[in-house]
Amino acid sequence: MPEQAPPRVLLADDELPLRTVVSRVLTRRGFEVESVGDAIEAVERLREKEFDLLLTDYQMPNMDGFELLAHVRENYPDLPAVMLTGHASVQHAVMAMGNGAVDYLPKPFAVDALADRVREQIDARREARREAAPASKPKASGAAKKKQGPRFVGEHPSIVRLRELAETVARSQAPVFIHGESGTGKEVLSRYLHEQSGRSGPFVAINCANLPRELVESALFGHRKGSFTGAIDHHVGVFEEADGGTLLLDEVTEVEPAVQAKLLRVLQEGEVQAVGTPKPKRVDVRVVATTNRNVAEAIETGQFRDDLYHRLAVFPVTIPPLRDRGDDVLLLARRFVEKYCELYGFGTKTLSDALQARLQDSDWPGNVRQLENLIHRGVVLSAERTEIDVSDVDHALLADATAAPGGLAPRPRAVVTLDEMEREMILQALEESGGNQVQAADRLGISDRTIRNKLKRYREEGFLDERAAG
Repeated sequence: MPEQAPPRVLLADDELPLRTVVSRVLTRRGFEVESVGDAIEAVERLREKEFDLLLTDYQMPNMDGFELLAHVRENYPDLPAVMLTGHASVQHAVMAMGNGAVDYLPKPFAVDALADRVREQIDARREARREAAPASKPKASGAAKKKQGPRFVGEHPSIVRLRELAETVARSQAPVFIHGESGTGKEVLSRYLHEQSGRSGPFVAINCANLPRELVESALFGHRKGSFTGAIDHHVGVFEEADGGTLLLDEVTEVEPAVQAKLLRVLQEGEVQAVGTPKPKRVDVRVVATTNRNVAEAIETGQFRDDLYHRLAVFPVTIPPLRDRGDDVLLLARRFVEKYCELYGFGTKTLSDALQARLQDSDWPGNVRQLENLIHRGVVLSAERTEIDVSDVDHALLADATAAPGGLAPRPRAVVTLDEMEREMILQALEESGGNQVQAADRLGISDRTIRNKLKRYREEGFLDERAAG
């Protein structure tokens, strides 16, 4: 967008009076404002136009503000988003920032103050863009572009092998199917594939799970004005939008079977036909698909077509969960500390020894996304301190802030042999009895002498747990 163009703001809020007032004030301040009443319509507007900033309410029908923020973070990472909400609390503010908001305004708020903060965020974005790409800087060559693209960070052997495979696969035009738990970095790997491919077209991502059923076909293939009720204008689908580039079909297993058949035809023929148009159009698109579901199970139950899977999975790859990546946990955590310290203008911060130990010992059900959110929280709550501690990420006020696991859940202890099972039971009984060996023996139905002998053996073998200290 040209520098002289008026800044364009998208406002998503289901309260019409608030939209009217905010739009009027921002328009008087020189902004171009488009307002919508729900997040789903906001997703459509974002696909059609470029905006300088998103203002979003939290509580909206069908799709809430956090889901919209997640969509923006995945698909428009350069777009600043400010959350407006009547749920004013520390928990809510941290959750909003964890989901990608750069600012947070509790209702009611002064509209003039809102306008000032909108201006600050837009100016900051434009300044960051100027610094990243000064006018005098020559255009990068194809090789340089590859180096400047997103990195799939990690030094664990499984990630190193995956990165090497991605660099080889990227040079082909074949589809890639990425399996992995939620939050493992499937979109990051998809963007890495695109950057390494050298394709000149754009990278376009669409989350198939977030689309209303009635909009899936239109979103994928486009539609012609008047082709169905509500089609008030022509709409270009993501296949056409990604022509010459890469299309990410995120959570592709959520597409309903009827649309899967049309998707298969597009992949086979290299042609897309918008709803309501008489003729198909050729497209040159490299497709990357992802899922966190069990594909074999989805195929067996008839929820996903076997032929579509095999068409997409020319190169099937799996991203390992964070709990299986060893020291990558700390490597990623330090990267996220740098990222959010830079975002908020803090100086250098480090992770305390206690926090590093907790990070390495956690199970990470939310994977890399959960780690990033926790480090984001830690950077914010540690404020001007130079060290981030356990209390900054496992804050008592935030214990039940979300339904999804948000804190540092300890990694389950692995029990493999009978000896390990016995040791685990004894140590657990000691922990529950406060280290009292007599009470622990009563719980287990054995003598306290047996426990003493077992503990002596555990000490000699180096297995004595701190729980048995009493």
